[in-house]
Amino acid sequence: MTKPQVKRTFEILLEPDEDGFHVWCPALPGCHSFGLTKEEAKANIVEAIELWLETADPSENPILERETVHIEMDEPATTRA
Repeated sequence: MTKPQVKRTFEILLEPDEDGFHVWCPALPGCHSFGLTKEEAKANIVEAIELWLETADPSENPILERETVHIEMDEPATTRA
């Protein structure tokens, strides 16, 4: 009997650097990857997330809860030269 598949959605962050793109999943501590292109980085982080979920001990590495907050503030003044 096979287990039913569960779909999960995770936010990822991509940071360009001189060699490509560093990518990580903030909800999964230590889950990072890299790619020469955005597409490669995204494919690599998907694999890293799958491995993280398969191997992490939930009692030692809980999936962090994510929420969004909204703030209102005055628009910053523009500098005129």
